[in-house]
Amino acid sequence: MAKAQAMGALLTILVVLATSAEMAHGICNLSSNGIRACQPAAAIRNPTDQPSAVCCAALAGADLPCLCRYKNAAGVWVRFYRIDINRAMGLPGKCGLAMPANC
Repeated sequence: MAKAQAMGALLTILVVLATSAEMAHGICNLSSNGIRACQPAAAIRNPTDQPSAVCCAALAGADLPCLCRYKNAAGVWVRFYRIDINRAMGLPGKCGLAMPANC
């Protein structure tokens, strides 16, 4: 029983570390600098009305279908970037980009 609990804890730690490393370098062709450029428009508190040109350029180069797969990982976005995932999902539209229909 103790071994199973230790393995479960280790697995949890590895998942958190892998997610942390992935977010540190960006995700879905959206660099960490691109994510930071979009943060003001998707902020949890006091977001800006429109994303910056730098944010829109970063989103234009991002893999939007890939980003859709991360929308249910809201805790990661909140923890690392203080981003409201619902606002973040609206940014491509504000930049004139089309999100995938099944997103």
